[in-house]
Amino acid sequence: MANKKLFTTDFEVHASVKMLYPYIQTAGGLSEWFADDVNISPEKVFTFVLDGNDARKAKMVSSRVNHFCRFEFLPESDDDRTDPSWFELRLETNELTQTTFIKVSDYSDFDDLDELQDLWEGLIENLKKVVGG
Repeated sequence: MANKKLFTTDFEVHASVKMLYPYIQTAGGLSEWFADDVNISPEKVFTFVLDGNDARKAKMVSSRVNHFCRFEFLPESDDDRTDPSWFELRLETNELTQTTFIKVSDYSDFDDLDELQDLWEGLIENLKKVVGG
């Protein structure tokens, strides 16, 4: 059985929550920074095309407008059926400084946490370029 871990980190982004939300919630928005391409089926299954040909399928299992989206990956093994991998993107604002943060939670069997940190840093850098933040 694979040991899954919860990885969390957050990033400051110079953009409003209302501006960022479509980029974490829609296939079109996610395809601009998160994956090479993102498609959504009529059954609301997101297909994330990564590195040109690797595709992962996920369902948005929960969301709240202008707050967060959680995607749960469809099972690829028996372990995944009982303990699915998921990631959540949460938008938070520091009321005092009016600074916006994206809090990333990634629950997976990815075992190199430094590499995972680098991966998310690169993804969020892509997002910042798209939104100008």
